[in-house]
Amino acid sequence: MTMIELNKIYNEDCLEGMKRIPDNTIDLTVTSPPYDNLRTYNGNIEQWSFEKFQAIAKELYRVTKQGGVVVWVVGDATIKGSETGTSFKQALYFKEIGFNLHDTMIYEKDTQPCHDYRNRRYKQYFEYMFILSKGKPKTYNEIKDVPTKNAGKIIKKATKRLPNGEMRHFAEEGRIVKIKEFMARSNIWKVNTDKREIGHPAIFPEQLAQDHIISWSNEGDIVLDPFIGSGTTAIACINTNRNYIGFELDKHYCDIANERIQKALAEK
Repeated sequence: MTMIELNKIYNEDCLEGMKRIPDNTIDLTVTSPPYDNLRTYNGNIEQWSFEKFQAIAKELYRVTKQGGVVVWVVGDATIKGSETGTSFKQALYFKEIGFNLHDTMIYEKDTQPCHDYRNRRYKQYFEYMFILSKGKPKTYNEIKDVPTKNAGKIIKKATKRLPNGEMRHFAEEGRIVKIKEFMARSNIWKVNTDKREIGHPAIFPEQLAQDHIISWSNEGDIVLDPFIGSGTTAIACINTNRNYIGFELDKHYCDIANERIQKALAEK
């Protein structure tokens, strides 16, 4: 059996490809799998099922390092007036096989969807981002890019909350604090949707992939994307000095991804 190489996209079924990855190898997985029947992916959607998902989830658990993270970006189809709930079923199955559901994040799109008058529901603006960890995450590089009110202002704080929840009271003069320019973002991320025409029906936003890679891994780590599509996760890894492994079943999308990767390497 040929061992897997780093910084390469494999034109094959990820379930077969991941079998060549040794146990406890991957620091981070960032991926967006097929969503129910929402995309045809050149006819390959027929190869997707909950049973296939279960097998892939087990392989992800096996190859993930202790403390490693899987970022699973997913949505649900609406069938006969009801959302499928497949995303929740997947999250619960990940827990069942040993992952922690570390966080349920929201990816808010900047697109303008139409009202779903037929099904009488509000506009759909978001997808779930399940942050799954194998034990406690070993890496967390908090992104602080939310402007703070009164940045630079000097204030006096008389109390401080301790890790055990108790409030510590300072001396009468208090504690002098300068308000920082930026604070950490929340777990709802508003991301510009990539609108470039590159020949793929569901382009993964580059900023979204990059921000997760920065948050949950360090330079030199190995990042996996089992459904790498047009190669966005690989490009984000190149831009942040991480190694990547990608799988893509469709040769046309592999060709697009490799072309984008060569361009990213030339521009770096």
